[in-house]
Amino acid sequence: MAPTVNHPPAVTFVDDHHGGHKVVDAAMYYGAGDAYHRSRTYSHSGIHGFNPRKLPAFQEDWHLRPRRLSHDEKSVSGPPRRFLIDVEETIRVVLEQEDTDGDFQISVTDAGPKMMALGTATSNGFKTFDIRGTYMLSNLLQELALARDHNRKRIVLDEARLTENPVDRLSRMIKTSFWHSLTRRIDGDGLEIITADPKNRTGRVNPRIYVPYGEPAMAEYYRKVAKEKPHMNLDVQVLPEKCDDPAFVKSLNSKPGLLALAMNEVDDGAGGKTLKGIPFIVPGARFNELYNWDSYFISLGLLVDGQVAMAKGMVEHFIFEIKHYGKILNGSRSYYLCRTQPPFLTDMALQIYNQLDQSDVDANRDWLKRAIRAAIKEYHTIWMAEPRLDPKTGLSRYRPDGLGIPPETEATHFTHILEPYAAKHGLSVLEFSEKYNDGILKEPKLDEYFLHDRAVRESGHDTTYRFEKRCANLGTIDLQCLLYKYEVDIGTAIREVFDDELDLEEDFPLSPFPPSVEAFANPNRESSKSRTQRSDEWFERADFRKQMIDKYLWNESKSLYFDYDTVAEKQILYESVTSFWALWAGCASEDQCWKLVSRSLKKFEVLGGLVSGTEESRGKISLDRPNRQWDYPYAWPPHQIMAWVGLERYGYLEEAQRLAYRFLYMMTTAFVDFNGVVPEKFDAVKLSHLVDAEYGNQGIDFKMVPREGFGWMNSAYQVGLSFLTSHMRRAVAACTSPEVFFGAGVSGVSGDGALTNNLPSDPLGLAMENLDISQSVTL
Repeated sequence: MAPTVNHPPAVTFVDDHHGGHKVVDAAMYYGAGDAYHRSRTYSHSGIHGFNPRKLPAFQEDWHLRPRRLSHDEKSVSGPPRRFLIDVEETIRVVLEQEDTDGDFQISVTDAGPKMMALGTATSNGFKTFDIRGTYMLSNLLQELALARDHNRKRIVLDEARLTENPVDRLSRMIKTSFWHSLTRRIDGDGLEIITADPKNRTGRVNPRIYVPYGEPAMAEYYRKVAKEKPHMNLDVQVLPEKCDDPAFVKSLNSKPGLLALAMNEVDDGAGGKTLKGIPFIVPGARFNELYNWDSYFISLGLLVDGQVAMAKGMVEHFIFEIKHYGKILNGSRSYYLCRTQPPFLTDMALQIYNQLDQSDVDANRDWLKRAIRAAIKEYHTIWMAEPRLDPKTGLSRYRPDGLGIPPETEATHFTHILEPYAAKHGLSVLEFSEKYNDGILKEPKLDEYFLHDRAVRESGHDTTYRFEKRCANLGTIDLQCLLYKYEVDIGTAIREVFDDELDLEEDFPLSPFPPSVEAFANPNRESSKSRTQRSDEWFERADFRKQMIDKYLWNESKSLYFDYDTVAEKQILYESVTSFWALWAGCASEDQCWKLVSRSLKKFEVLGGLVSGTEESRGKISLDRPNRQWDYPYAWPPHQIMAWVGLERYGYLEEAQRLAYRFLYMMTTAFVDFNGVVPEKFDAVKLSHLVDAEYGNQGIDFKMVPREGFGWMNSAYQVGLSFLTSHMRRAVAACTSPEVFFGAGVSGVSGDGALTNNLPSDPLGLAMENLDISQSVTL
């Protein structure tokens, strides 16, 4: 008779004849208790604490491996392989053996053997199987970290989690994990996480929240939170009615804080009512607040992943910001009160509206009406009002108000600019900065420099040589395209959803049409007094803007759109990929589109997708003229997504798919080779996230397992997958280079569609070449 075996409490035995394994979210996979196999061949000694572990054999020791025995698992015909793992001990061994650079990640640049023996579950850990390669070992480290998150000491790990298709794995992690980790809420439960501001340079760590004028219930709510949570030392301040006065905003630089956002009234569980913050997604890393154009691209990914409510909530915040702060803010911190960002609200609202639950059509219609009304207010009071509007041309510009030095930048960011002025006054840079910010020292040329610098930050493209020392004067192609889309979207919504009539509730000045110096000089704008909006006016505005785009920005001889300097009254011939935003907005003619695709696309297309601008326009890089992150050779998700959608809109689906393949290939190879990294941006020529631009990269500093990715890069992956065929998706998962997949060279496309400009395409070779990034600056 077999002896009785005493098991530890809560032990769960797993069936030896386990069928297929579907890879599920970590919370579901590791949420149960510790699991053990009922071994028929070996004792249950492992249950009582003994954990047999066999060190890996490699190099000259390969011949010491025992011969395969009949009871070993076989992946070909047997059940799926599973491993019995001691979590903490295996983490220690993996890091000790494989993480040779000590960054708590397993990447292609680590010099370990890239092989580890794991005990099989059916043998209770006595028999081992080798895990090989960067991808499987980094996945192992990630799975162990996730098991530790769930307080697991010992796990049975399916090999399928280590060999998971990388495209499926990354897409799954974005959908089930990254969005959740990037979710924030501004209320009593969420304040401690979101008040942390990595950009705060004041040294003050106590959180502060600014509540807008006219929201007494919200102010009282936060005062109650401060009283109930004294450990937070929460400072609650109420803003004045005009909270974006430049002098007032500058006065907040020494006491920065979070700006309150929209809230819902909910039951408090005791028969009363309380407020609860509407959740939203932040970009990630050092950007721990709600951002404007990031949120648009994030919302596209959320919609792909079925998170309509989350995307809808972000529109609620933008409606709230327009009402209380006068604009959709660059970000929801006090130092952003004078600054907005590229406008995407109408398309964002319409995309969400089309996916709302159709069980309550009237509620959906009312919600869209609120969003369109807010967009109309933003359009008239921000983009079609001075100083952002240039009445002479009718073009709008990024031209925010503001005084002094932008406070959210690194302490040394402007040192090279301030040093000559400090020397002129016989002061240190710090002393000069303080006196300049306080208005004691007047420097008109420095004022103009910071006007353009703030405009660059408002444009979202901070920074680029395209905009340096002139951004506030430019009618950019990207902004005109976005406002054209506003005009078409508003007109379409009024005509199709609101029976061609929409009344405005708020009282704000309406811009004259067509815009001109004379119209803005005339205080009696009778033609613009109507508070009832109809579609024909908005379509006329769109037609007028298209005419101005063609007149001032289109260059027929170069087959490209360029920015227009409204002060110098000339085009700035800096080649920018934002020219393709005209396809997204629909303001390019069929002929203009054909010329953009056939003649200009090749200027921006490289191995990893589309670069921000051309190398020729950027110019030479040196120690005195360093790289800017929105220039060549860097690639950003917004530029990719806008081009994909625009090309598809005009019928160039193959080009859109090719560009999507390139970008997703670059993302996937980085994910496979660098422990699951999903960064803010890429060097698309070298296929590297190890960039040497002024701000480095975000989303790469994590230990063992990626937690967030980066907001709009997550979206680019999910949206990009929707452009790929099944064949393309399989090829990306196999890390098949675009050169191989499309059967040609790199970098651009010639007139007949053949790729040109041969460059090395091996991702490992490129990564190793780019390791010493200090060598990549041309002297």
